[in-house]
Amino acid sequence: MAQQKKTRKKKTSPQKRGKRSKPSFKMTWRLYGAGTIASAGLALFELGFLGTLFSNMIRLVVGNTYQLGAILLLILGSYGLLFDKRPKLKANYILGGILLYLGIVLFVSAYSFQELAIHTDFLNAFLERAGHDLVAGTLNEDLAGGIVGVLLYSLTYFLVGQLGSYLLAVLLLGAGVLFICQISFGTVLENLGRALKALVIGSQNLIKQAHSELGKLKEDASKALINEDEIESAPKEEKISDEKVVYDQFEPAASVPEITMPAEKPKTKPERPAKRKTRPAFNSEAYELPQLDLLSETPVPDRSVEKKKIKQNQAVLTETLKSFGVEAELKNIILGPAVTKYELHPAVGVKVSKFVSLADDLALALAAKDIRIEAPIPGKALVGIEVPNQNVAMVSFKELMAEFQATDFAPLEVPLGRDISNGLITADLAKMPHLLIAGSTGSGKSVAINVILTSLLMNCPPEQVKLVLIDPKKVELGMYHDLPHLLTPVVTEPRKAAVTLEKVVAKMQQRYEEFARTGQRNLDGYNKFAAKDPANYEQMPYIVVVVDELADLMMTTGNEVEAAITRIAQMGRAAGIHLILATQRPSVDVITGIIKANVPSRMAFAVSSGTDSRTIIDQVGAEKLLGRGDMLYLPMGQNKPSRVQGAYIYDEDVQNVVDFIKAQAEVTYDQALEVSESELKAPDGNGTDELFDEVVAFITQEQKCSTSLIQRHFRIGYNRAANLVEELENRGMIGPQAGSKPRQVYLKSKKVDN
Repeated sequence: MAQQKKTRKKKTSPQKRGKRSKPSFKMTWRLYGAGTIASAGLALFELGFLGTLFSNMIRLVVGNTYQLGAILLLILGSYGLLFDKRPKLKANYILGGILLYLGIVLFVSAYSFQELAIHTDFLNAFLERAGHDLVAGTLNEDLAGGIVGVLLYSLTYFLVGQLGSYLLAVLLLGAGVLFICQISFGTVLENLGRALKALVIGSQNLIKQAHSELGKLKEDASKALINEDEIESAPKEEKISDEKVVYDQFEPAASVPEITMPAEKPKTKPERPAKRKTRPAFNSEAYELPQLDLLSETPVPDRSVEKKKIKQNQAVLTETLKSFGVEAELKNIILGPAVTKYELHPAVGVKVSKFVSLADDLALALAAKDIRIEAPIPGKALVGIEVPNQNVAMVSFKELMAEFQATDFAPLEVPLGRDISNGLITADLAKMPHLLIAGSTGSGKSVAINVILTSLLMNCPPEQVKLVLIDPKKVELGMYHDLPHLLTPVVTEPRKAAVTLEKVVAKMQQRYEEFARTGQRNLDGYNKFAAKDPANYEQMPYIVVVVDELADLMMTTGNEVEAAITRIAQMGRAAGIHLILATQRPSVDVITGIIKANVPSRMAFAVSSGTDSRTIIDQVGAEKLLGRGDMLYLPMGQNKPSRVQGAYIYDEDVQNVVDFIKAQAEVTYDQALEVSESELKAPDGNGTDELFDEVVAFITQEQKCSTSLIQRHFRIGYNRAANLVEELENRGMIGPQAGSKPRQVYLKSKKVDN
């Protein structure tokens, strides 16, 4: 009995262990299938970081065919998940599939390295590209056929060369198809022999037919010689000697694109009325708008040198791209005022990023200062290469203004210049609704401001548009003094500018209160409402605030100026108040994040670095501009900036327009916006800053004092902090500055005992 019990235990124990192990085996296959589906799905659709990582792992093996590999993994994972077992395939399917895939990766590797013009050291080139993508977490590099394809291609290239590698790839593809379809090689060779035999017989028949036709031609020629005497006896016609025919040595090829030039304007100008009155919305019948004859003529530029340069560059450009393995067809050439734009259509399989990476090489080949590549051109399936012209053609403000006034323009719409295709570019301040102008010294900012202001003066009477001009440099906007369009004299002091901006904010609040009282939503609606009842309501003009140098204001009264600018930018559009901010220092402490968020329209002139360009327009490109009015214009609602050559206006023309307006009306300033000397001081009137007591308490507690410390803690400008430190020193509360040593604080803090 004991032995029987032992034997029963020995028999039942393995059965129980077997029953427990079977579910774990089934669970393992389903787990493998689910994991394979998840990894392959992430890799196939490139979902996030894991998708890029799994894609790179598959690309490391099979290269550019990783999507096909991911699909195969999805099929295998789905089979394991559904049927809980590994797929059972016949040997011919497995071997045929392997040969087929080897043929694909070999063909892809041969094609990729041929396009990249790499003929040696394929493995190191592959590992360098694969490592770059793995480290950067991108899928940009060309990995050919993966490690499998590269190793196979290295062997075939060494043995049979480039053409032989292609032939072997085709043979592998054919062998894979034969194994999958279970077709023997003998049958294929037999059919191939029959085809060759039929080809030889057909060639022999064609040769015999050609011999017979040649014999007929000889018989016809002998018959023609018999009647030669009769032909010579006939009257002879005059023959033209071939030596007299002169052919053009250079004939235009059909594939060379035509050069787009600006259409010549007719010399006869359309008749315009002698006087341009203002719009009937404002009762100013006596006011006459300035005429175009106040502006100077600009000489027509000579473009012959640029046309000759274009003929040389179009061949150099295509050949240079071809030498780097980039196939592209030149579709169009546009000669603009400052640059020439070459529009190319890349061949199938050519990445757009290749054009961008070759910018320096193209500039060297074209002997250009610098080139800008627009890849792709918005709205076109083309890549644009902008090459600077040797001579920049000046855009005449008078000619631009004549074309602009012939259109139906808005009250605050102004012309800016011409784009590369010589089209008129305008800006509507009412739609912007605010504009930021930035660029290095001498790039054309002040000229652009003069163009905008002169356009407003020539198109709008004082009752329609009012100006608030802030010029800390004291020299740029001085010619606009005592203009009837001004609400306040030109502001040149930083502290006064901060108070003026605060008064503009107060005026904006007053307008909103009036809108709420009359049930209107914006300035246009209110003016229409006031026009119906002019006895009780006055129409409100637009207000354009121009700050010529924002950096100086931010350095002196930064906190107050930034707060006022932010409020105007956020709420000024509906009230008809618009900002134009200009600076020559496009850094983040001047163009802060708050200002950028509320001033959506930008004009970027030439800057020194890509960092400054990103600060202005959130992308590089402005560092490649040429200066002298060359700009990137990015209005609100546009994703990519447009390259524009700004119009040039002479200082004499601005002065002529201003003098013409001053002769018609006298300036009347708004008393609410004028800043008195008392408003620049503290409320107590004794000349002491209102923060003085807080500063005394602060330095007493900290037992240290410096201008930068007070500036940071109280968030005030440098000048104001320096004045506070000077006042503390005059009152004997702190010691004098002794080199790099900190100032001594004479005030003692009161310690409270617990």
